[in-house]
Parts: sequence; C-alpha cells; structure tokens
Amino acid sequence: MEVILIQDVANLGYKDDIVKVKDGYGRNYLLPKKLAIIANESNRKQLAENLKQRAHKLAKLKADAEELAAKLAEVMLTVPAKASENGKIFGSVTALQLAEELEKLGLQVDRRVITIAEPVKELGEYVAEARLHKEVKAEIKFTVVAA
Repeated sequence: MEVILIQDVANLGYKDDIVKVKDGYGRNYLLPKKLAIIANESNRKQLAENLKQRAHKLAKLKADAEELAAKLAEVMLTVPAKASENGKIFGSVTALQLAEELEKLGLQVDRRVITIAEPVKELGEYVAEARLHKEVKAEIKFTVVAA
C-alpha cells in the first residue's frame, strides 16, 4: 500500500513523502491516526500542486538551515557540570543544556532536534548531531568541564 504522509513519522518518512508500507500498518495505524492518506491519483495531483506552491518557501528554509549549520560547525560549546574529583559527572549532559548554551551564543536550535549518541557521564570533548532540516544535519562540538 502506498500512502502520502501528512505528518513526519519517525523511522518512516517526512511530511508529503509517498512511502510504501504494509497494508495492516497503513490501515490500522497511519490512516486512523491521520498520519497519512492513501496515495490515489487525485491525492497525488493535489500533493504535486501543493509541493509546487511551497517549493520557494522550502528552498528558503533549507538555505536558512544550511546557514545555521555553517555557524554551528564553527562553535565549540563549553558545558559546565558538577563532577567528582575523578571526572565523573553527577547526572548527564542533555540536549536541553546544549540548546541553552547555544541560545546564550545567539543561535536558536530546538532541543528536540539535538541528539547525543551516547550518554555523557564524564568530563571531556563530545559531539552531538542536530537535524536542522530533512536534508541538513550539523555537528555540535562541546566540552564538558567541572563547574
């Protein structure tokens, strides 16, 4: 079954993508929750028209995301954390802390788009990833220091 996604669906696709899914998943989950519509001919034509109208707007959003990614590549964050003498952190560094540190530098990045690969439990240098756009990802380098 082919469906057109109305909203972003994790591990499946982004809004306005046409994806092929199993019949049961489409009928029992995506369609009832209004996450997708069936990709018939009229819906495909309507999608094409909507995409044509939004092409300019999407190009601007992507350009803004690329500009922000370039700024993030140059930034090295310093995140203070309470730590013991041997370098262990009490708790861990979260995406919220990274978003707050970026905001102090004048860069607006939503905490929900920031992912940290492994839990940060010790002092040192780490890298997080920010998905700014469906085609643009940026690395955020940060150092965890004792507060």
